[in-house]
Amino acid sequence: MAVDLGKTGCRAVLWNDGAGPAPDVHEVPGAPGLAADHGVELARTAVRAAVLPLLEGQPHLRLASVCVGAAGAAAAPEAARELAGLLLEDLPADEVAVTSDAVTAHAGALGGRTGVVLAIGTGSVAIGIGEDGSYARVDGWGPWLGDEGSGAWIGAAGLRAALRAHDGRGPDTALLAAAEARFGDPDRLPSALGRDGNPARTAATFAPDVARAAAAGDAAASAVVQDAATALGEAVLAAAHRVGGDDALPVTITGGLTGLGEPLLGPLRSTLAGSSRPLEMRPPLGDPLDGARLLALDASAPHEPHVARVRRTMPHPPVPSPPVTPPADV
Repeated sequence: MAVDLGKTGCRAVLWNDGAGPAPDVHEVPGAPGLAADHGVELARTAVRAAVLPLLEGQPHLRLASVCVGAAGAAAAPEAARELAGLLLEDLPADEVAVTSDAVTAHAGALGGRTGVVLAIGTGSVAIGIGEDGSYARVDGWGPWLGDEGSGAWIGAAGLRAALRAHDGRGPDTALLAAAEARFGDPDRLPSALGRDGNPARTAATFAPDVARAAAAGDAAASAVVQDAATALGEAVLAAAHRVGGDDALPVTITGGLTGLGEPLLGPLRSTLAGSSRPLEMRPPLGDPLDGARLLALDASAPHEPHVARVRRTMPHPPVPSPPVTPPADV
């Protein structure tokens, strides 16, 4: 079982004896991150909600391994190990591994090999792994202290530009109308961001609006996207510098924010073109679910020092039932 637990969504897929992925990838809402308040509890709930429907109707199924790539695991390794232990109690698995979703993104994008992977979604982080085993994690500090250039960062910066225009403190921008269309009355924007308990995820929903406004020539939106591309490029360059070496370094960009397309990726490539070390840009070989599958099967990958892996010593429990949604009041 491979699980990709992000701040926006949680996806799970079941592989059977190396025969390839099952056609059903089950997705549910994500969790704020392991480093957040109640992060382990919320992550456990999200993983169970994604995994248990895939096990339904298979009471005798035994999972050889479950690997979860979880947002926030890099900043909270103790929480990652705690989550692994709890999931081992919950699931009929011989082993549970938990690591950062950036690590599974790296493994999937480069097929378990060395290089730098920039993972950009609601959050953002660059992970570098060198031929000598060196490891670099750049940013991924969450929406309050970092994740510069991420979906949440772009969305929040776009909303700030919209509110400056609304107040008369800043220039007119199409972002104000876009914000009103998505969130309603600007005076109620703070409460709108917090209505689902995950402000970063809500802010990230505005990132596509910012990119569209930038593509249409809006100056405020273009400045936000340019700043995001610069921040993301700086993260890649810092990771490349920290893993050392002089040879060309493979670099891959992955994650949902790549869907913004050229308004973001064009200036990002321009930033990377200024690298003093040769960078070999490659398309991703796979996604974080592929990386989680790889790490579930192979404990000898260069990513292993950053994986919390626990094995069962007692008989595994029966397959639990998925959570039941109570009927709505009539």
